[in-house]
Amino acid sequence: MQEATLETTSKSETKPATAKAQKVVDPNDVLVLKGHQSEVFSCSWNPVEPLLLASGSGDATARLWRIPEGSEAVPSPVVLSHLPNVNENKDVTTLDWNPLGTLLATGSYDGQARIWTLKGELRFIMAQHRGPIFSLKWNKGGDLILSGSADNTTCVWNTETGEMKQQFNLHSLAILDVDWMDNVTFASCSSDRTIYVCRVGSKTPLKKWAGHDDEVNAVRWDPTGQYLASCSDDMTTKIWSLSSDQPIQEIRGHQLQIYTLQWAPKATDNGPRILATASFDATVRLWDALSGQCLHVLRNHTEAVYSISFSPDARLLATGSFDELLNVWNAKDGTLQETFKANGGIFEVHFNKNGDKLAACTSQKQVKNEMGYSNFLYSIFCLSISNLNLLIIIFQSF
Repeated sequence: MQEATLETTSKSETKPATAKAQKVVDPNDVLVLKGHQSEVFSCSWNPVEPLLLASGSGDATARLWRIPEGSEAVPSPVVLSHLPNVNENKDVTTLDWNPLGTLLATGSYDGQARIWTLKGELRFIMAQHRGPIFSLKWNKGGDLILSGSADNTTCVWNTETGEMKQQFNLHSLAILDVDWMDNVTFASCSSDRTIYVCRVGSKTPLKKWAGHDDEVNAVRWDPTGQYLASCSDDMTTKIWSLSSDQPIQEIRGHQLQIYTLQWAPKATDNGPRILATASFDATVRLWDALSGQCLHVLRNHTEAVYSISFSPDARLLATGSFDELLNVWNAKDGTLQETFKANGGIFEVHFNKNGDKLAACTSQKQVKNEMGYSNFLYSIFCLSISNLNLLIIIFQSF
């Protein structure tokens, strides 16, 4: 394994430090599950049941997996089939649980959003978008779903009826991400370089922010709902407040596009706002977002980092990259705790509600079997984090 380097930046000059992972996970300690027939684009743990995991794939299915506590056999997943026959336009691109953990919403490349029960029953098909859905979120009350699409629109859906409540036609290019501030207020960002903040029931946006110089890839409200963070292909992260038309902080440091970001959970009104950003420059950075100070630069990847996830207690940060590495870091001091070599580039990582398990889903990688034929592996890894001992689960297709 290559050495992981840690850089610390503060107002006083510090020297770069070096940190080695405490454990490199042995590929032989892997539980292989057969399931998805294509890349696994997204995964999400249930917010109430800590052992229930949802996955979404290019095989036109989402699946619900119940992970056993011990060495018991893993039950067959509940398969949420988006069509009778696999179609290239039915990729499940995004998914999200309702706050009670009783319903799963999926968005797919065909522009349709769907709501499913835990038993796999399709409750609603919500068909309004004319292009792929890239982002889909339940509000905190669970009565509305927000979807953002490549057709340049955002839609708000009534989850009791499956009917569209409101459509917003504000952006001029694809919607790349959406996020709720509260039950009725949300932000959307787009390839058109703008961010809108809107309120359900109002046709006029609360804010239009146009400070980025390139596509805005992701937006996230901080845990208190006071600040919005945005990241862009222009290599900057900006912090916004509804009280200002301009960003209250502009953060620079990454050398290539910033793909995603996440706030550390459990922020207080007067405490620091810790923000993690992941970039195509193969690094993840931890920031004090309001001051703009870089706390740590996490270096153990060699390719673009596509996903990051804080544990619920903000103690750990997981990072997944297209270099096939899944890393687990101490979020306080930036030291590398665990590293695992996957079987393909990692699309998404996600901690469960207890913070003791971590899921990561991957792209395809071609391998050779005993007969010499080429096969593809499509994977989700479930990592048990108690004492930082990892239980890895792979979905495999032949």
